[in-house]
Amino acid sequence: MTITAPALRTARPRGRHRHLSALLTWRGLTGLALVGVTGLAGLLAPLLTGLDPNAQSALALAGPSARHPFGTDDLGRDVLSRVLHGVGTDLTTILTAVPIGAALGCAAALLAATSRWADLAVQRGFDLLLAFPGLILGLAVTAVLGPGRWPVVIVIALVEIPGFGRQLRAGILVQREREYALAARVGGSSRARVLLRHVVPNAVDPLIVQTALALSLGVFIEGALSFLGLGVRPPEPTLGSILSQSVAYLSTDPTFAAAPLAATTALVLGFTLIAEALNRGIRR
Repeated sequence: MTITAPALRTARPRGRHRHLSALLTWRGLTGLALVGVTGLAGLLAPLLTGLDPNAQSALALAGPSARHPFGTDDLGRDVLSRVLHGVGTDLTTILTAVPIGAALGCAAALLAATSRWADLAVQRGFDLLLAFPGLILGLAVTAVLGPGRWPVVIVIALVEIPGFGRQLRAGILVQREREYALAARVGGSSRARVLLRHVVPNAVDPLIVQTALALSLGVFIEGALSFLGLGVRPPEPTLGSILSQSVAYLSTDPTFAAAPLAATTALVLGFTLIAEALNRGIRR
């Protein structure tokens, strides 16, 4: 078989501008707007509200007003201030956990590419993690470590490992049989060099989509654990813990739940739309 020069040139990652083009579609722009506005509001929470999210008052369960646009909670704390600070807490936790899960998953996929036995061991490890739903895994981790921010980070990271690992492994299996990889091997490159210099750069596109999906899933897991009282410890606000507080007052004070529900929906929907836009762009 003759390996041509064009085949060698395909070793370069293809069409990175596709990601930007995908984000400029209505799905991508809507997702970016939802995540950007919500995240910026969380970042600027002290400036936007000027109220301490943990400051209690005698105005328990007060309705919306000029000072408290979404009213107050059962302890007289400003709901809007707590929600915006909760967005910051959630994003900090998720943006810490997802990169850890991605790094571990990708490292496992690279290990799997070294030998058949390593691949078998890594695959069984992924199967083991996938056997436990996120909430069950969260219950197990918090039973050992107790509730808090870092147990939530560990849970999210563990849940994300198989997704990133399997995506990269599948990409490696496809790309290492392409002509440019064969050409590099014929040219005398070592197996490790072919993998890291040629194969992996062409296999990472699905990981970009996976990152957006992972962030969406991270919002859900953090919210669910906090809703159950297993997340970040009070009085630090999170969207899940505020929603949990509001359940008892849904019939009498629905605005109590409106703000955290809206913020959670904006983040999950925004990341999902970004992932869908990127996926459509990659498939073009």
